[in-house]
Amino acid sequence: MIIDAHSHVHDPVDRHLADLDTAGVDRTVLFGTRPHPERAVDLASLRREMKVLDHALAGSGNSIDGYRTAWRELDEALTAHPDRFIGFGSVPLDLPEQDVAAVIEREVVGRGLRGIGELTPPPGQAARIEPVLRAAHDHGALPVVVHGFAPTTAEDLRTLSRLAARYPAVPLVVSQLGGSNWMEAVELVRDTPSMYLELSTANIIFSVRLAIQEIPERTLFGSDAPYGDPVLARTTIERVTPPGEVRDRVLGGNLGRLLGIL
Repeated sequence: MIIDAHSHVHDPVDRHLADLDTAGVDRTVLFGTRPHPERAVDLASLRREMKVLDHALAGSGNSIDGYRTAWRELDEALTAHPDRFIGFGSVPLDLPEQDVAAVIEREVVGRGLRGIGELTPPPGQAARIEPVLRAAHDHGALPVVVHGFAPTTAEDLRTLSRLAARYPAVPLVVSQLGGSNWMEAVELVRDTPSMYLELSTANIIFSVRLAIQEIPERTLFGSDAPYGDPVLARTTIERVTPPGEVRDRVLGGNLGRLLGIL
């Protein structure tokens, strides 16, 4: 089974399904989203959507009301296509700890979602995810996915590693190969048994090759669609791995076992 470990709700959803079909992807982890760059028809409209993304990555607009539309869109996609999408739910990180736990119980566990993410702590503030890890542990060690590309810093990655060591039962996934800090991300994930590294958004092909070489059992194929493309992301994995067990693990086996669906 080919499983994309990282994608966001598309508008329309049919466009996403068509891309998955072209890529030969059976299922994909689906995150809710506030920005929708796939709606853009020109540079001006793309700038508007990316401004929403910039605010989210900076930790702005994190009220519950700001999440409600994203939760609704995610619910609609999951209800319409339960055979293709694996739902993960995100939560605001600036709430009091007891409120974070309550939101996870209501909006993640209560909706039957399989994990938490994609979390986007502001740069330099990765420690904000600790209440999420604690709640994830309390609900059967739900996997937690954290944004790894800029503006996430190398120190943020080190903070994530330290937090993962405190909650070793909770799988902690760093997305986008850790961005420009990919070498440190590979080392940290390699040396922290509960961490995983999702491989989307790589701009250097040998970063993917080396990540898989170092941690073949904890690297995950992902596209970060609509920012990335499932066809190109799968092709990247297949360019750096020969046919066989390792490629099969990265393209779906690792994540399938993590989620208990293989």
